[in-house]
Amino acid sequence: MKTVFLAGGIGSGKSTVAHELEELGACRIDLDQLSRDVLAPGSPLTKEIAQVFGADLLDATTGELNRRLLASRAFATKEDAALLEALEIPAIEDLLVERVEALRASDNPPALCVVEVPLLDRVQDIRALADEVLVVMCPLVQRRARAIGRGMSGHDFDARAANQPTDEWLREHATSIIDNTGDYEQLKARIRTWYEEHVLNATGADR
Repeated sequence: MKTVFLAGGIGSGKSTVAHELEELGACRIDLDQLSRDVLAPGSPLTKEIAQVFGADLLDATTGELNRRLLASRAFATKEDAALLEALEIPAIEDLLVERVEALRASDNPPALCVVEVPLLDRVQDIRALADEVLVVMCPLVQRRARAIGRGMSGHDFDARAANQPTDEWLREHATSIIDNTGDYEQLKARIRTWYEEHVLNATGADR
């Protein structure tokens, strides 16, 4: 089984690429979903966050974490945001390693496990888990237009993009790059080409 970290800036089409690879037979793991899993009611991380940021974050009946209230507190200052990351990221990384190792040890592992990574610079500690880093590239102006076309405000896009790795940084850390400056059909063709060259030919998986 080949494990690939899939990265790209906001609006780059990273999720589209992930879904297309899933259609080709890949097992997809979304780190955003893992970040929700580690904050399940009663989890050690949920309890620790409540101790740090306030017990009132937890619903008295269900134990569910009020993520919106947490965000308002944790992102009030850079120091608190860094503290939340220091708590969350190790738990997310541990769960990712567990999921990938379980796939590898399964009776019928997929040819490809694609890990959708929102912020590649935050997971450098487990970079060795990936056989390859695949980055979806698209110019910032085009990504911004796409995001606004889907209903995001320009201000929100700018704020999110400013907190992500730059295109230059992503290029430096990419093993492979998929260009998403064209239309959907062009993107699908490029994904298929990458899959054939980097997965089918490399692993001998059935076409």
